[in-house]
Amino acid sequence: MKQFSKILIRPIVTEKMTSLQESQNKYAFEIPSDINKIDVKKAVEQKFNVKVSKVAISNRKGKAKQMTVKSNGRTIRTDGFAKSKKRAIVTLIDGYNIDLFSI
Repeated sequence: MKQFSKILIRPIVTEKMTSLQESQNKYAFEIPSDINKIDVKKAVEQKFNVKVSKVAISNRKGKAKQMTVKSNGRTIRTDGFAKSKKRAIVTLIDGYNIDLFSI
């Protein structure tokens, strides 16, 4: 198994995820694209010393982006895509929680 510091890139802290943490004991993490649910479960259990009941993974496709840059009096227009991301939502067993701000 890979090191859990390389599996869990960063926690996702949004208003929606904060309400899910309080009501349903769910936490979200950004993960690399080649990681599966079993690796995420092992990494969370080892890093935070908790018990995981469920892991849900979603692939999020990068959005199309357009950018205009003015350089030396010329206007350059480019377009491309933002990076695609993979997200894991982890549900913990009742009685366990993760304090994301003391990491």
